[in-house]
Amino acid sequence: MNVLRLTKVAALCSIAVLGACKKAKSANGEVSRNWAPPAPDAVMDVPPEAISAALTKRLADGAPQSVTADQWKHTKKLYTTFNKSLLWLDNNGVHQARVSALLNTLANADSDAIRIDDFPVVELNRALSAVNAKHPTAEQLVDADVLLSAAFTAYGEDMLVGQTNPSDLAQAWHINPLEERVDSALSLTIREDDLAAGLARMRPQDPGYDSLRTQLVQFREIAKKGWNEVPAGKALKRGQSDSPARLRALRDRLSVEGFLSDSAGSDSSAKFDATLAGAVADFQARHGIVVDSMLGKETLDALNVPAAYRLAQIAANLERYRWMPRTLGTRYVIVNVPEFRLAAFDSGQKTLEMKVIVGKDYEDKATPVFSDSMEFVVFRPYWNVTPDIAAKEIFPKEQASPGYLAANRMEVYNDHGRQAVRQLPGPKNSLGLVKFMFPNDFNIYLHDTPEGELFKKDVRAFSHGCIRVEKPAELAQWALGWDADRVNQAMQNGPDNKQVNLPKKIPVYIVYFTTYVDGGKLYFGNDLYDRDSKLVEQVQNAAAVSPEIVEARDSLRALAK
Repeated sequence: MNVLRLTKVAALCSIAVLGACKKAKSANGEVSRNWAPPAPDAVMDVPPEAISAALTKRLADGAPQSVTADQWKHTKKLYTTFNKSLLWLDNNGVHQARVSALLNTLANADSDAIRIDDFPVVELNRALSAVNAKHPTAEQLVDADVLLSAAFTAYGEDMLVGQTNPSDLAQAWHINPLEERVDSALSLTIREDDLAAGLARMRPQDPGYDSLRTQLVQFREIAKKGWNEVPAGKALKRGQSDSPARLRALRDRLSVEGFLSDSAGSDSSAKFDATLAGAVADFQARHGIVVDSMLGKETLDALNVPAAYRLAQIAANLERYRWMPRTLGTRYVIVNVPEFRLAAFDSGQKTLEMKVIVGKDYEDKATPVFSDSMEFVVFRPYWNVTPDIAAKEIFPKEQASPGYLAANRMEVYNDHGRQAVRQLPGPKNSLGLVKFMFPNDFNIYLHDTPEGELFKKDVRAFSHGCIRVEKPAELAQWALGWDADRVNQAMQNGPDNKQVNLPKKIPVYIVYFTTYVDGGKLYFGNDLYDRDSKLVEQVQNAAAVSPEIVEARDSLRALAK
């Protein structure tokens, strides 16, 4: 089970320390940063004074046509960092090894669902052709160098913080990818002796990201042909019969993604048999649907989602990975809402995993995407009912059925002049016997629950936005470093509302990844809050390999030779 295991990356971690060193450690081993721009000298017989004047003028002018204002800002900052020296040309012209590493990296970025035709490919072709001609001018040399730098910063920014802004796409995403560190990461990467390796480290280094990239390439082959819709009809249980044509369409559809073998897909039987029901069950398990082996409306609708949309969902979740910071801490917790799953990591290794129950998908109860730090645990907590829940749910129930408050161990109290409701501690408390607090603007936290039977359900969106955990005692042991007996004593027999501060704060990341790989299999999770649609629309042109992308890729590879 993989719930987003993000590891450290040299490009963004310990920026201040790394910037002062020649060598640093990364997830991939030792990194050497010995490269520096060559000392000012004539380049292809053009005097350094002319080059310096041309570069100063070029940087003062506006951005090249295919370069955004933000990319241009990072490009100019890069030149400032290196005292306005040429970064890609030396005394003999283009530094072929480093330029080839950059151009090949740009060409291969379509495997990350990056629109490589957004890079200044046409301008690069023109500018490099001018440099390769006899007697280029200072302006032509500078133009080529600046365009290479602009392409470098565009790629770096795409990989380090994403191509899109989640706030523009209704993602309720409140995790900062640390845009302010992009300039430092770019300057560190360009110093690397092995530039190709440095560029590769700019992308998320999580195994889940690489697995999703692999699935993108494989699913592109499926999406080229697509699949036919399964006709509407009655719901089917195992053993029932239906139109042979409809069941043949169902078998064909399941065969495309490998849920049925090709031979099973050619079966012309009119019965919804055990083999077909089993394939439907596998499909349901991999698409966030309650597994009942039946061909019902929800399953039929999922089967008939176009292959192009599914492909774009993969691209959308690659983009979500790029919205994440590149270092999550030594010990951290990740909750992937569409997967209904929590995982705790220690030194990069998953040490604890469990099911969770998340917020409902309506009435403002959706669980947001954010990060904060767990600071303390409360054993046998009160449930302090929010004013909104009290007004909409608790007081109306007491009015309809007097005695509701007492029956549910609730009391009304004065909270700074406001009438408030809280539930007394104990086994029937809605928060169970322990809660895990990471103070945040959303009033979201992790907690136990007396309704353990809900964890048996496949789709678990029942809460008021907070997150119920399947193994609260184990999580308390992990967070506090206590043994099982001590945690059990605090939960069952300890004082009420007992706060215990953690030895060290633990980062908690609440994320929303609707597509992920587990055990080598691709899963399309439950898009509970309909956050995929706008993002999918934004990235769909990068998901498929369009003629424009093929042309840009071929052009970049030709330039790299």
